[in-house]
Amino acid sequence: MFDLFLSAFITLFVVIDPPGCAPIYAGLTKGATSAQARIMAIRACLIAAVILLIFALFGEELLAALHIELDAFRIAGGLMLFFIAFEMVFEKRTQRREERAEKVSADPQIEDVSVFPMAMPMLAGPGAIAAIMLLMNEANGTEQTLVVLGALATVLLLTMLALIAAAPLMRLFGERVEAVITRLLGVLLAALAAQYIIDGLRGSFGI
Repeated sequence: MFDLFLSAFITLFVVIDPPGCAPIYAGLTKGATSAQARIMAIRACLIAAVILLIFALFGEELLAALHIELDAFRIAGGLMLFFIAFEMVFEKRTQRREERAEKVSADPQIEDVSVFPMAMPMLAGPGAIAAIMLLMNEANGTEQTLVVLGALATVLLLTMLALIAAAPLMRLFGERVEAVITRLLGVLLAALAAQYIIDGLRGSFGI
């Protein structure tokens, strides 16, 4: 059982990629207080857990019923991520926050990124959905199913801790360094989005 847990843990850890998501999350939550960032991190991981649990238990039946292929998720997720990456590179998000702050009261609301793009498609994206569905298909019996779900819970817990710790670490570098890092991460996120789209097109058209 330990071998199954280790295999599932490594697979999900690589696909969800907590170390890679953490700095991107710090860039997306720029301007939020520690409490706001912490709450959004917890909410994002909980929502991702629910989404992945649903696909783990009912994924094949749901996709078959809706006549949706996983490659469609890759293309849609890639397009959404590319939009976020564009805003990170050109600081559109910062500009939009400043404009919003001028219109609201002295207690402006920070944009909630917990649902989109963090929970979906960053954490519970096409890769994670495909991975958890594959692992669940390979699990035999209730005991192995619980082992796979335990590995998923462990990875999401580590992801939550990584997201919570990301913002304080990024603040230590200062605004200028943070701006440079945010732009670089935006470029990397754009590349990830493009890869999602390419993989989706290859799977859909057999390229």
